[in-house]
Amino acid sequence: MTTYFTSDTHFGDPRVLRIDRRPFPDLATHDAALIENWNAVVAPDDTVWHLGDFALGPPPERVQALVAALNGRKHLIIGNNDGPATLAAQGWANIAHYAEIDVGDVHLVLCHYAFRTWNRMGRGVVNLHGHSHGKLKPVTRQYDVGVDAWDFRPVTLDTILSTRRRRAAT
Repeated sequence: MTTYFTSDTHFGDPRVLRIDRRPFPDLATHDAALIENWNAVVAPDDTVWHLGDFALGPPPERVQALVAALNGRKHLIIGNNDGPATLAAQGWANIAHYAEIDVGDVHLVLCHYAFRTWNRMGRGVVNLHGHSHGKLKPVTRQYDVGVDAWDFRPVTLDTILSTRRRRAAT
């Protein structure tokens, strides 16, 4: 069983093709690719923390179908674009604005938004966030888990932490 993190899938939201310049010809292709990428890495018994902005625009039955189509035990940290259809969809293990969890020996603070400071940041606690679509300058122990920063797929904490170390070494 593996734990994954992701954010800002924006299923059903045509703005991401234009504003974020995602490399898909249309929204149907975008949504299908994100589902395929998710299910290629996440097994049914894995855990996924989605840090907000899951879907915007599709009707409730489409949002429900999207949640059901994605592998894993899914937790939602609410983002600014998560409307009633996303919040009402069945299949979320829990829904919150903020969470603190442990993955292995790493304590994490999870929120849709990046923080300037966070609980126990001086003691090695890591902040994972979305919202910024890979556009914020990296800060020590703070990582954007949005799909724009991670090849449009969920990512493990080990991958997140090792990638930053490799980038810092080059």
